[in-house]
Amino acid sequence: MAQVAPDRSKVAERPPARIVIGVDEAGRGPLAGPVVAAAVVLGAEVPAGVGDSKKLSAKRRAVLDEQIRASSHWAVAVVEPEEIDRINIFQATMVAMTRCVRDLCVQFEQAPEIVLIDGNMTPERRCAEWNWPARAIVGGDGIEPAIGAASIIAKEWRDRLMIAAAAAHPHYGWERNKGYGTKEHMEALRVHGPTRLHRQSFAPVAQASLL
Repeated sequence: MAQVAPDRSKVAERPPARIVIGVDEAGRGPLAGPVVAAAVVLGAEVPAGVGDSKKLSAKRRAVLDEQIRASSHWAVAVVEPEEIDRINIFQATMVAMTRCVRDLCVQFEQAPEIVLIDGNMTPERRCAEWNWPARAIVGGDGIEPAIGAASIIAKEWRDRLMIAAAAAHPHYGWERNKGYGTKEHMEALRVHGPTRLHRQSFAPVAQASLL
Protein backbone atom coordinates (compact mmCIF):
# COMPACT_ATOMS: atom_id res chain seq x y z
CA MET A 1 0.00 0.00 0.00
CA ALA A 2 1.32 3.43 -0.91
CA GLN A 3 1.95 5.34 2.29
CA VAL A 4 2.17 8.99 3.08
CA ALA A 5 5.72 9.87 4.10
CA PRO A 6 6.20 9.48 7.87
CA ASP A 7 6.22 13.21 8.43
CA ARG A 8 6.58 14.36 12.01
CA SER A 9 5.22 17.55 13.47
CA LYS A 10 7.14 20.62 12.39
CA VAL A 11 5.49 22.97 14.86
CA ALA A 12 7.85 25.82 15.67
CA GLU A 13 6.51 26.51 19.17
CA ARG A 14 8.34 25.21 22.22
CA PRO A 15 7.04 21.96 23.75
CA PRO A 16 4.61 22.52 26.64
CA ALA A 17 5.89 22.20 30.18
CA ARG A 18 3.24 19.57 30.94
CA ILE A 19 3.19 16.86 28.27
CA VAL A 20 -0.13 15.07 27.93
CA ILE A 21 -0.42 12.81 24.91
CA GLY A 22 -3.74 11.79 23.41
CA VAL A 23 -3.90 8.56 21.38
CA ASP A 24 -6.54 7.00 19.17
CA GLU A 25 -6.68 4.56 16.27
CA ALA A 26 -8.62 4.05 13.07
CA GLY A 27 -9.24 0.86 11.16
CA ARG A 28 -9.78 -2.01 13.57
CA GLY A 29 -12.85 -3.34 11.79
CA PRO A 30 -12.20 -3.16 8.03
CA LEU A 31 -11.48 -6.22 5.91
CA ALA A 32 -8.72 -4.44 4.02
CA GLY A 33 -6.01 -1.90 4.65
CA PRO A 34 -3.88 -1.00 7.66
CA VAL A 35 -4.71 0.01 11.18
CA VAL A 36 -3.48 3.55 11.93
CA ALA A 37 -2.79 5.18 15.29
CA ALA A 38 -2.06 8.82 16.01
CA ALA A 39 -0.55 10.52 19.06
CA VAL A 40 -1.05 14.24 19.71
CA VAL A 41 0.19 16.87 22.14
CA LEU A 42 -2.03 19.86 21.59
CA GLY A 43 -0.60 23.34 21.19
CA ALA A 44 -1.76 26.39 23.13
CA GLU A 45 -4.57 27.02 20.65
CA VAL A 46 -6.94 24.06 20.29
CA PRO A 47 -8.94 24.21 17.05
CA ALA A 48 -12.65 24.72 17.72
CA GLY A 49 -14.73 21.61 17.22
CA VAL A 50 -12.10 18.98 18.02
CA GLY A 51 -13.81 15.77 19.10
CA ASP A 52 -14.82 12.29 18.04
CA SER A 53 -13.94 12.00 14.34
CA LYS A 54 -16.94 9.73 13.71
CA LYS A 55 -19.33 12.54 14.60
CA LEU A 56 -17.81 15.07 12.18
CA SER A 57 -18.66 15.58 8.55
CA ALA A 58 -15.89 14.60 6.13
CA LYS A 59 -15.42 18.24 5.14
CA ARG A 60 -15.16 19.47 8.72
CA ARG A 61 -12.86 16.62 9.71
CA ALA A 62 -10.48 17.41 6.86
CA VAL A 63 -10.29 21.06 7.92
CA LEU A 64 -9.65 20.13 11.54
CA ASP A 65 -6.99 17.62 10.51
CA GLU A 66 -5.00 20.37 8.81
CA GLN A 67 -5.46 22.75 11.73
CA ILE A 68 -4.42 20.16 14.32
CA ARG A 69 -1.31 19.12 12.41
CA ALA A 70 -0.32 22.76 11.93
CA SER A 71 -0.72 23.70 15.60
CA SER A 72 0.20 20.54 17.52
CA HIS A 73 2.96 18.04 18.01
CA TRP A 74 1.92 14.71 16.52
CA ALA A 75 3.03 11.38 15.09
CA VAL A 76 1.33 8.58 13.16
CA ALA A 77 2.02 4.84 12.98
CA VAL A 78 0.73 2.44 10.33
CA VAL A 79 0.53 -1.33 10.77
CA GLU A 80 -0.02 -3.09 7.46
CA PRO A 81 -2.33 -6.08 6.76
CA GLU A 82 0.55 -8.56 6.67
CA GLU A 83 1.54 -7.68 10.23
CA ILE A 84 -2.11 -7.63 11.34
CA ASP A 85 -2.47 -11.19 10.05
CA ARG A 86 0.70 -12.25 11.83
CA ILE A 87 -0.04 -10.84 15.29
CA ASN A 88 -3.87 -10.28 15.22
CA ILE A 89 -5.76 -6.99 15.01
CA PHE A 90 -5.86 -6.30 18.75
CA GLN A 91 -2.10 -6.66 19.11
CA ALA A 92 -1.55 -4.67 15.91
CA THR A 93 -3.54 -1.81 17.43
CA MET A 94 -1.43 -1.93 20.60
CA VAL A 95 1.74 -1.90 18.45
CA ALA A 96 0.53 1.04 16.36
CA MET A 97 -0.25 3.05 19.51
CA THR A 98 3.16 2.25 20.97
CA ARG A 99 5.02 3.25 17.82
CA CYS A 100 3.29 6.60 17.42
CA VAL A 101 3.83 7.51 21.09
CA ARG A 102 7.49 6.48 20.81
CA ASP A 103 7.96 8.66 17.73
CA LEU A 104 6.18 11.61 19.32
CA CYS A 105 8.27 11.38 22.50
CA VAL A 106 11.42 11.85 20.40
CA GLN A 107 10.30 15.47 19.93
CA PHE A 108 10.52 16.21 23.66
CA GLU A 109 13.33 16.22 26.19
CA GLN A 110 11.19 14.71 28.94
CA ALA A 111 8.76 11.84 29.21
CA PRO A 112 5.03 12.55 29.05
CA GLU A 113 3.16 13.07 32.30
CA ILE A 114 0.41 10.80 31.04
CA VAL A 115 -0.77 9.15 27.82
CA LEU A 116 -4.55 9.22 27.45
CA ILE A 117 -5.94 6.47 25.22
CA ASP A 118 -9.42 6.08 23.80
CA GLY A 119 -11.07 2.82 24.87
CA ASN A 120 -10.85 0.48 27.84
CA MET A 121 -7.31 -0.87 27.42
CA THR A 122 -3.79 0.49 27.04
CA PRO A 123 -0.66 -1.15 25.57
CA GLU A 124 0.84 -1.31 29.07
CA ARG A 125 1.89 -4.93 29.72
CA ARG A 126 0.51 -5.79 26.28
CA CYS A 127 3.37 -4.40 24.21
CA ALA A 128 6.96 -4.85 25.31
CA GLU A 129 8.07 -1.43 24.03
CA TRP A 130 5.45 0.52 25.99
CA ASN A 131 7.20 2.57 28.66
CA TRP A 132 4.93 5.45 29.71
CA PRO A 133 2.18 6.06 32.28
CA ALA A 134 -1.17 5.58 30.58
CA ARG A 135 -4.89 5.79 31.25
CA ALA A 136 -7.68 4.38 29.10
CA ILE A 137 -10.84 6.46 28.77
CA VAL A 138 -13.99 4.95 27.28
CA GLY A 139 -15.40 7.51 24.86
CA GLY A 140 -12.24 9.55 25.36
CA ASP A 141 -12.34 11.04 21.86
CA GLY A 142 -15.41 13.00 22.94
CA ILE A 143 -14.06 13.87 26.40
CA GLU A 144 -10.36 14.70 26.08
CA PRO A 145 -9.43 17.14 23.28
CA ALA A 146 -6.01 15.52 22.75
CA ILE A 147 -7.66 12.14 22.14
CA GLY A 148 -10.23 13.77 19.86
CA ALA A 149 -7.42 15.37 17.88
CA ALA A 150 -5.66 12.00 17.56
CA SER A 151 -8.93 10.46 16.40
CA ILE A 152 -9.21 13.01 13.60
CA ILE A 153 -5.61 12.64 12.43
CA ALA A 154 -5.77 8.82 12.46
CA LYS A 155 -9.06 8.73 10.57
CA GLU A 156 -7.96 11.20 7.91
CA TRP A 157 -4.56 9.54 7.48
CA ARG A 158 -6.11 6.12 6.98
CA ASP A 159 -8.78 7.45 4.63
CA ARG A 160 -6.09 8.96 2.42
CA LEU A 161 -4.27 5.63 2.30
CA MET A 162 -7.43 3.76 1.32
CA ILE A 163 -8.37 6.29 -1.37
CA ALA A 164 -4.89 5.93 -2.85
CA ALA A 165 -5.17 2.12 -2.70
CA ALA A 166 -8.55 2.25 -4.47
CA ALA A 167 -6.85 3.57 -7.60
CA ALA A 168 -4.80 0.37 -7.86
CA HIS A 169 -7.70 -1.91 -6.82
CA PRO A 170 -10.82 -0.28 -8.30
CA HIS A 171 -13.27 -3.18 -7.88
CA TYR A 172 -13.77 -2.90 -4.14
CA GLY A 173 -15.00 0.67 -3.68
CA TRP A 174 -12.39 1.53 -1.07
CA GLU A 175 -12.68 5.21 -1.87
CA ARG A 176 -16.22 4.91 -0.49
CA ASN A 177 -16.13 2.13 2.11
CA LYS A 178 -12.47 2.52 3.26
CA GLY A 179 -12.12 -1.26 3.42
CA TYR A 180 -15.16 -2.01 5.60
CA GLY A 181 -17.31 -5.00 4.70
CA THR A 182 -20.10 -3.21 2.86
CA LYS A 183 -22.39 -5.02 0.42
CA GLU A 184 -20.36 -3.58 -2.47
CA HIS A 185 -17.09 -4.76 -0.95
CA MET A 186 -18.39 -8.23 -0.14
CA GLU A 187 -19.70 -8.73 -3.66
CA ALA A 188 -16.34 -7.66 -5.12
CA LEU A 189 -14.59 -10.14 -2.81
CA ARG A 190 -16.86 -12.90 -4.11
CA VAL A 191 -16.24 -12.01 -7.76
CA HIS A 192 -12.60 -10.91 -7.74
CA GLY A 193 -11.19 -12.54 -4.62
CA PRO A 194 -8.88 -10.93 -2.03
CA THR A 195 -5.95 -8.64 -2.78
CA ARG A 196 -2.65 -8.40 -0.90
CA LEU A 197 -4.20 -5.53 1.07
CA HIS A 198 -6.97 -7.71 2.47
CA ARG A 199 -6.62 -9.08 5.98
CA GLN A 200 -6.37 -12.81 5.32
CA SER A 201 -7.03 -13.63 8.98
CA PHE A 202 -10.48 -12.01 8.89
CA ALA A 203 -13.21 -14.61 8.32
CA PRO A 204 -14.94 -13.05 5.25
CA VAL A 205 -11.58 -12.72 3.49
CA ALA A 206 -10.48 -16.23 4.44
CA GLN A 207 -13.79 -17.60 3.15
CA ALA A 208 -13.44 -15.67 -0.11
CA SER A 209 -9.98 -17.18 -0.59
CA LEU A 210 -11.57 -20.65 -0.63
CA LEU A 211 -14.01 -19.87 -3.43
